[in-house]
Amino acid sequence: MDFILPPNLPDGGIPWEKVLPPLIPGLNGTYGQYNWFPKLLMPETDNTSSAEVNCDNSGFTVQVDVKHFNPEDLMVKVIGDFVEVQGKHEEKKKDGPGVTTRQFNRRYRIPKGVDTMALESAVSPDGILIISAPMLQTEDPRILTK
Repeated sequence: MDFILPPNLPDGGIPWEKVLPPLIPGLNGTYGQYNWFPKLLMPETDNTSSAEVNCDNSGFTVQVDVKHFNPEDLMVKVIGDFVEVQGKHEEKKKDGPGVTTRQFNRRYRIPKGVDTMALESAVSPDGILIISAPMLQTEDPRILTK
């Protein structure tokens, strides 16, 4: 879901430390032995899977850190103008009953001009998922034939 933000938003984003205390006065300060700050309401970002996206004349490339997943735990698919990457890994606990699950879902917009039918993916030995596709080959109108 995309949100439309006002054009006069400060560079650092919404200043929650100024917005929330007037809205919820008891939130910022001390209550008993607990300290409360607006930062506690901010969602934590999931940094378990970092990615690098590049697109130039040679093609489109996405590199995703998946070192905590096996290749069979990953699924890469093209849906419309997006490449979607899903990973799910389940591991039985060694010290008793129970299962530990780790998963992620990511979507990356495929730029216009990329040959999605030639999209390939592979996992490198150091745990980087590399998704790549060349640019579509177009006839160069500057080349004249006789």
